[in-house]
Amino acid sequence: MSSIYDHSEHVEVANAPPGLEDELRILLNAEAIKFVADLVSKFENDFENLLRKRAKRKLDLDGTNAIPDFTRRDRGEWFISEIPTRLKCRHVDLGDVSPANTQHFVAALKSSAQGIQTDFDDGHCPTWFNQIRGLWNVYRAVHGKIPGVHSIEKVPVLMLRPRAWNMIEHNMLVNGKEVPGPLFDFGLLMFHNARILAQVKSGPFFYLSKLESSTEAKLWNDIFVYTQMKLGLPRGTIKACVLIENILAAFEMEEILYELRDHSAGLNCGMWDYSASIINKFGHRREFVLPDRKKYVSMDRHFLKSYMDLVIQVCHKHGAHVTGGMAAKLVTEKEEKNAIETVCRGKLLEIEAGADGFMVYDLKLVKIMQNLFKKKTSGINQLNVTRGEVNIRADDLLQMPTGGVTLNGLKYNISVGILFIYSWLKGNGHFYFQGGVEDSATAEISRSQVWQWIRHRARLEENGELITFSMVQTVVRTTIDEILRREQIDNQLLNQAADTFLEIVMKHEFPEFITTYLNEEHLFHSVHPNRNSNSKVTSKL
Repeated sequence: MSSIYDHSEHVEVANAPPGLEDELRILLNAEAIKFVADLVSKFENDFENLLRKRAKRKLDLDGTNAIPDFTRRDRGEWFISEIPTRLKCRHVDLGDVSPANTQHFVAALKSSAQGIQTDFDDGHCPTWFNQIRGLWNVYRAVHGKIPGVHSIEKVPVLMLRPRAWNMIEHNMLVNGKEVPGPLFDFGLLMFHNARILAQVKSGPFFYLSKLESSTEAKLWNDIFVYTQMKLGLPRGTIKACVLIENILAAFEMEEILYELRDHSAGLNCGMWDYSASIINKFGHRREFVLPDRKKYVSMDRHFLKSYMDLVIQVCHKHGAHVTGGMAAKLVTEKEEKNAIETVCRGKLLEIEAGADGFMVYDLKLVKIMQNLFKKKTSGINQLNVTRGEVNIRADDLLQMPTGGVTLNGLKYNISVGILFIYSWLKGNGHFYFQGGVEDSATAEISRSQVWQWIRHRARLEENGELITFSMVQTVVRTTIDEILRREQIDNQLLNQAADTFLEIVMKHEFPEFITTYLNEEHLFHSVHPNRNSNSKVTSKL
């Protein structure tokens, strides 16, 4: 089955996953394919330059042992463009909501949250089946085709999060090359939904993941301008909240905000991806060893508190909102009181610092957190909290907390790393573990710390024993036995996940992203064979 347009470009799209043939036919119709192909062709050189600049910057840092400094320009007083009414109150977003999980997505649409982080990134596993079902569920929500769900202007706003720049979509080729995952996601989300969202003043709104510089923000701004022009939408219709989850981006957050000023919905500060990025960029240096995250890493530690204070100061100075990280705690009957108290304590720190909102995973926490905002603040946001007293220096962001490594912390990181890989092999982007939800962000910090502790010969606090690869192998085998005793789980797949985890943490060079590593892994392709389909829908543009 093929369609001919002209002979300038060659586009191939894999066949639909079984059971989603009609959905793919609608989502990737001839016009949609051409739209995405044009988008990719327009920006593929910029995308490739972005990856080259990232690699060069990393080599420069490694070769010189330099540390970054702030990139700031004196532009006088400036503010981002006016925020749409539906984004003026950002108190509580539901985070990590993969639209491929239909039941969870529908429950989120029926909730009272201000927004839904509609996630094709950290909380989502990008199998071909999941991509098509996720895009289809967003399409159904926007077009009013989900039974029992209100029209799109009456449900929480969709904060659409395409994949980050490190992810590739293997199932579409343009000019013989696999396309960037974020352009595939963004292009189809915009083509099918943007006009309706704009008509009812409910979008299109986005979260942008894992940016590392203001240059990358400018690229997204160029993509927004081009896409709005192609779809006949006014400039500034798209609004995007950038997640400052990379240490290098923290030094350019004001410039990032400036580059997106016509399209900005503010900035977000999280914890685990950000902490993992420090190991990513500086992990070969002993002075940047991060201690046991379960015991010594939290938002009240100096490096994370400085980061949050700076994000709030920069955003509010320019009229932009700040959202905090996600409370991943699950509220169970057995531990309901303790779970709620734990989340409230953590989120009070963000409210008192001046944050305008944050994310939770558990729907049962939405109203509780909204009431917390009402109790502690007097308006729909805290833009009046300017934090003029804050004076953050470069070394404040890079001051590692003191502390060591506990055996419990080592076991926890190993469990999270293995179970995340296992979940990906099963086609799930997140999983539940010890009363919380874990996703690629927590998997990143988990495997990063284990790699770093082996490399720098960290010792256990309990007995001073050296953390070696041999010790990690032993703990991995013990962990597998414990998981198998506790849960009904695929033994073979779990062992394959454990082998992959060990492969990652023993590498001499640090694998930059666990998701990139897994996305290219032969095992992932063999478990999800549709990604390697040789049967293509072919067209020429």
